Amino acid sequence: MKKPQGGYRIGDLASMFGLTARTVRYYEELGLLKSSDRNEGIHRRYPARNLSSLKRIKNLKALGLSLMEIKEFFDLAERDPSGGLCKALLVRKYDEMMDQERNAMEEARHRLEELSARAERVKETAPFLNCPGSDCEDCPAADYCQDGIESAAKAGRP
Repeated sequence: MKKPQGGYRIGDLASMFGLTARTVRYYEELGLLKSSDRNEGIHRRYPARNLSSLKRIKNLKALGLSLMEIKEFFDLAERDPSGGLCKALLVRKYDEMMDQERNAMEEARHRLEELSARAERVKETAPFLNCPGSDCEDCPAADYCQDGIESAAKAGRP
């Protein structure tokens, strides 16, 4: 789309970025976008600098940042036009996100190990509908299940 004279209309920005007009207005309310004076008192116009703001908002949202966190970046950028503080903050956010992902991977690895162990136990147990005996964690019927007691005794388990 060619840059229109006097800036972009709200619908232009919305369609360019796959947003609704309401979302564009909300971003403006939050201070993430700046409109110029209304054209002939009817329509808002958004200067071209809002294009890069919308690109930045989309990128930061894709990283999982909230609009309030994104607003923090925009406020910081106004105070520090060099961008150094924003870069440092973004690097810190990336580091936090990488730590969260590493933790999630570690939890997933533990779940995989547990599933693998359970699969091995299933291979060694009696027919499916028989009580699995001591392999049945937190079983409310463990004291009353004859199949489980007999299966455990045969396998040499307590």
